[in-house]
Amino acid sequence: MKASKDASQLRQKQMIAEHYSRLARSGETGEKSVYTFVPGNLTELLRSFDLLPVLPEINALQSAMRGKSKEYIAIAEKAGHSEDVCTYVKCDYGMMKSGNVGPTGERLPQPDLLLLSYTGCFTFLKWFEILREEYSAPAVMLHVPYQADGRITESMRRYVVHQLREKVIPELERLSGRAYDEDRLKECLTRSARAEDDLVAVLESAKHRPSPIDAYFGGVYYVGPIFSAFRGGEEACAYYRELRQEVEERVASGLGPVTPEGQLTRERFRLVVEGPPNWTHFHEFWKMFADEGAVVVASTYTKVGGVYDTGFRHDPEHPLETLADYCMGCYTNLSLPTRVDLLARYLTEYDADGLLVHSIKSCNSFSAGQLAMLRDVEARTGRPCGFIESDLVDPRYFSAANIRNRLESFFQMIDQKRERATA
Repeated sequence: MKASKDASQLRQKQMIAEHYSRLARSGETGEKSVYTFVPGNLTELLRSFDLLPVLPEINALQSAMRGKSKEYIAIAEKAGHSEDVCTYVKCDYGMMKSGNVGPTGERLPQPDLLLLSYTGCFTFLKWFEILREEYSAPAVMLHVPYQADGRITESMRRYVVHQLREKVIPELERLSGRAYDEDRLKECLTRSARAEDDLVAVLESAKHRPSPIDAYFGGVYYVGPIFSAFRGGEEACAYYRELRQEVEERVASGLGPVTPEGQLTRERFRLVVEGPPNWTHFHEFWKMFADEGAVVVASTYTKVGGVYDTGFRHDPEHPLETLADYCMGCYTNLSLPTRVDLLARYLTEYDADGLLVHSIKSCNSFSAGQLAMLRDVEARTGRPCGFIESDLVDPRYFSAANIRNRLESFFQMIDQKRERATA
């Protein structure tokens, strides 16, 4: 059966398809492409040089949703990559070795530059080493300090800005043949802040009962444009303006979210979810929640490309400094105590029934410390916490029966707590 989609899902799908088609034509148009990552990406800076971003994680998850990741991972493991290596890396490697065909069925260009913004995931370093060897492409790294103490200091900010000025921008000038234009960057940042305002309004709409959105499964569609190639552009502003209007109409009508099976008519459980989703069985995974009337009202995965709902906005008056703050503020660059604070806040502010941790076998940047976080959140809030496991894009580690059993136990725990509270 064809999955139901709301209008915003269809719009962002079209936007991303058009971007991939533009990438496929870059050999004819002469446009240059820069491979980079979602957390801490410098999309506005790239856009100011008319450079096209390519995001390997997006390629990997799209391959999984199209049922291609299994064969791509097998190619990588046959080439000697360990079973325990991040499956995004292996999927991307396998796709590259299979012709580098993207989600629209068109061949992606080889990178003209590899731009690594290191934000909390050591695997990114090794991933780009592999790509550098395979493509023989130039690489530049922006080293981003980890927020170990839960705050950004002025010395950390200066350190990142110095790298932007002395390393990143000169490389972008060389590639594009254009001088750095700060006024143009400021225009992009102004548009980013506008889109970020609308995105936060959409995410915070989940405080309503019923929530008009699912902030995890539906949320991955909502954050797609702002986390990938469109932040800083007028098309992102238009998308989030229309999305906000769509969600506000749902609130006014008292509607719940759209799920793969259609309109959710009864909200039984309100959840906060920590960790990325599974992409190989995405709709089946979502359906397990929808069948139980479970709506995710807040999630951490939708903050991996920027934690905007704690107040951050790109500031055009301080362009390089705000890029530095953005990179340092991405979710995987936050300390575990800061993540616990955020989860506890979500449980309270969104009046959630419990926290569910989705642990990913091959993703250490998310999964390391999750059990300790779960215990801390449970002790602090007194709300039930559940734990499930699978993987990002490796179908071998998705057990529908196991996940369904754990979810049912978790929902029973919530029901029992409710009964005790009313006894």
